[in-house]
Amino acid sequence: MAAQVATDATVLGADTDVGLEGDVLGKPADADQARAFMARLAGRTHQVVGGIAVVRDGELVHTSVEVTQVHFRPASPSLIDWYVGTGEWRGRAGGYAIQGAGAALIAGIEGDYLNVVGLPLARLLDAVPELLPV
Repeated sequence: MAAQVATDATVLGADTDVGLEGDVLGKPADADQARAFMARLAGRTHQVVGGIAVVRDGELVHTSVEVTQVHFRPASPSLIDWYVGTGEWRGRAGGYAIQGAGAALIAGIEGDYLNVVGLPLARLLDAVPELLPV
């Protein structure tokens, strides 16, 4: 998508998905699917895959992928119902937000926390170092 923006500026494209045993858990369509995602993730480790693309003057100049392992706590049906009831799952890959109430579901991570939040910032700054103040 970043390459489809007609501009002479620098454009960033980024997206995040959640992988579990070869399945991709994107953004849940509704509360029932969010509940199903939480039940699948509970007590298990999954991968959060964040990808970025940088386009300059209409030319793709950088792509990269960051993978973070996320360990979910075991979750009772009542905990899952509570979390789904927050509505925080809407628009979130895997149906949760680690930086919000979803933190209650997490036992730990291995890798880049910001990747799980939604943007692998270290990768982006490596690709576009001029974003850092001098």
